[in-house]
Amino acid sequence: MGEIKLMRGGDAELQRVPEADALRPFYQLDTEPPSRDRERLRELLDALRRRWWVVVAVTALFTGGMALFMARQPDLYEAEAQVQVDLETVNTAFAASKTGALTLNPVNDPAYFNTQLQILTRPSLLRRVVKTLELDKDPEFRPASTSSTKATATGATKTDRDSALEGVSAEELAEAERLAPYVEAIQDGLKVEPVKETRLPVKETRLINITYSHTSPPVAARVANAIASTFVTQNLERKSESGTATGDLLQQRINELRTQIREQEKQLLDYARNHQILSLDASQNTVVERLVGLNRQLLEAENERKLAEASYRAALEPGAANALSEGTIREAGEVETQLTQLRQRRAQLLTEVTEEWPEVKEVDGQIAVLERQLGELRKRASSTVVANLSTRYKQALAREQALRAAFDQQRGETLTQNEAAVNYKILQQEIETNKGLLDGMLQRGKEHEALFAGMRNNVHVNDYAIAPRAPVGPHRLLNTAVAFSLSLGFGIGLAVLLGFMDDKLRSTEDVRKALPTPSVTAVPTLGTRSHRLLPHTRFARRDAAAGSVGDGREGLILDSDAPAPLAEAFRHLRTAMMLAGGRKNLKTLLVTSGMPGEGKTTMAVNTAISLSRTGALVLLVDADLRHPRLHSIFGLKNERGLSTLLSDEVEETEALRAATPIGEHGIDVLTSGPTIPQSAEMLSSEQMSRLVNAYGAVYDYVVIDSPPLAFFSDGVQLSTLVDGVILVVNSGDSSRDGARRSYQLLQDVGANVCGVVLNNAEGVKLDYERYYKRA
Repeated sequence: MGEIKLMRGGDAELQRVPEADALRPFYQLDTEPPSRDRERLRELLDALRRRWWVVVAVTALFTGGMALFMARQPDLYEAEAQVQVDLETVNTAFAASKTGALTLNPVNDPAYFNTQLQILTRPSLLRRVVKTLELDKDPEFRPASTSSTKATATGATKTDRDSALEGVSAEELAEAERLAPYVEAIQDGLKVEPVKETRLPVKETRLINITYSHTSPPVAARVANAIASTFVTQNLERKSESGTATGDLLQQRINELRTQIREQEKQLLDYARNHQILSLDASQNTVVERLVGLNRQLLEAENERKLAEASYRAALEPGAANALSEGTIREAGEVETQLTQLRQRRAQLLTEVTEEWPEVKEVDGQIAVLERQLGELRKRASSTVVANLSTRYKQALAREQALRAAFDQQRGETLTQNEAAVNYKILQQEIETNKGLLDGMLQRGKEHEALFAGMRNNVHVNDYAIAPRAPVGPHRLLNTAVAFSLSLGFGIGLAVLLGFMDDKLRSTEDVRKALPTPSVTAVPTLGTRSHRLLPHTRFARRDAAAGSVGDGREGLILDSDAPAPLAEAFRHLRTAMMLAGGRKNLKTLLVTSGMPGEGKTTMAVNTAISLSRTGALVLLVDADLRHPRLHSIFGLKNERGLSTLLSDEVEETEALRAATPIGEHGIDVLTSGPTIPQSAEMLSSEQMSRLVNAYGAVYDYVVIDSPPLAFFSDGVQLSTLVDGVILVVNSGDSSRDGARRSYQLLQDVGANVCGVVLNNAEGVKLDYERYYKRA
């Protein structure tokens, strides 16, 4: 290892220190990390630098397309007409003022002016313009598309079906569809804007500018004037239609009221005739008088029935009938007299004779006959009294029921007549109301005729358009500039987006962000793709006897005439490896990569050559037993190598003799030997560990080339046997995720990853040349 001279302070004493110790402070110097804003800005600029072609392509494509499009656009001419929309004067429901004069009040409706602005751009008005100017037959006026006219025939059937719902005929809808392209062409070039006054505080006016743009100046003026004239005419027609419709409505209502009054009067007469209503005056109402008389007679009959019922109920009591019949029987008095006389004679006979005397028995027989006759007379008299009372009661009851039935019937007739009278009065009131409405309608009809006679149009043309002389568009330069600005911004944004979405490692900063590695070395890209540090590169033939590269051998060997940036890159890598071990020197190094084709073999070769130039004894071992390449790079035979040493138990001296010295580059090379299927088991065996230790004891540096980590475990196993590991990633091809997985595989087994090499790094050569040109 070389030595350099250092001077301390002001002493003139020179000291010789190792080169690695002299360079160590510069590599371990702590620098202030850049701010986050500066880092983001640098990332943006780096993304733009890498994808400047995206920005250029997008900007050129859009700007060129817009310039071509604007160049093909014809000149546009603009004509302007102006209309004035005054307040609309209306009458308040055709009402008269207190003085009897009609009032016309101007209505300041905020929505009225906005409505007129909308009407000016509606298809109904523009269709009238097309038909008035016959634009569908004018060759100078060509709509942008007439495809809708082809659908007229097919759409007719649908319009026939829907015309009843829309209130228009099929012909009108077909005409509207036919003229739709011409209406759309007018709408595309039409601009309707209210005029604002800038010189006074009140900005609003009642003026509307109608501006139309077209490629033909006469067409632009004719269309603008036609829109203004049609708008004025349509407004007058609307007012006329409104007044006519109002007059027709009033006359129709008057006729309806007259017909209704006649029908109601006829209905009133028929109702009075059917219900026998002669008069609704209470003094002349016979139905009510009869009801009152029947009510009085019913009360009397009810009292009479109650008295007869009471007498009859009393006569039914025991002994009551006999008592009531006493004095009413004349024969009973004579019988009682004869009975008294016989009883006296019997008494006289009993004074003289006994009861057994025949004469006494004869008197007793006469007395019994008279008593039986007297009883029969009394019984017949009481029955007669009860029968008379019963008959009287029944007569009174029957009279009461008859009067009650007559009263109920008369009351029903009275209620029916009252209901009929109420309906009669309702009909009378409806007739009177309709007569009042008829009088009011007749009065309003006269007022409407007076108003319609003095009606005026509140919309008129204020200024007509003339054919313009100079075009107003299109703004070719402005639109092209806008397209350039937008496309430039879009291109920059797309380039930045692609940069953020790019997962490839392209710079040392990308590697430092993706991997927590202690050091990163960048190996530059040299010339075109065919001269990059990739294993696909082929170099010129050299004589194999002289130890040079043979025809078809791959790899780039660092020699004395190597480009300066490449040589400096490997010097930095060599110095980084020396400093990575700290006080402990790294003797055994493993060079590996995550994916095939990232340049690990080339890095191993040139790292070994760079280390040998310090005067160290270096051994380069090809441990890629699956796809070896070192023997083809140096033109060596591969009959005996690492695989044979691992397969057989060999002595240390024999293992040392297996290495082939390369005098031109000052290194020894141990080829892989014949390929074997169980390479992973061989590389992880104790024999491999002994070989590494044996070579490390003899050589200053042992550089081992291994298979890729992503597909085989050979490299992971070898990383546990060496002092340090160099991980190779290829700029523009290696992804961040792949590099992280490879780094993590090494960290999981405790490998000492002392550095990462970024192969084919862009910009390193350019920075180097700029430095020396400035010097």
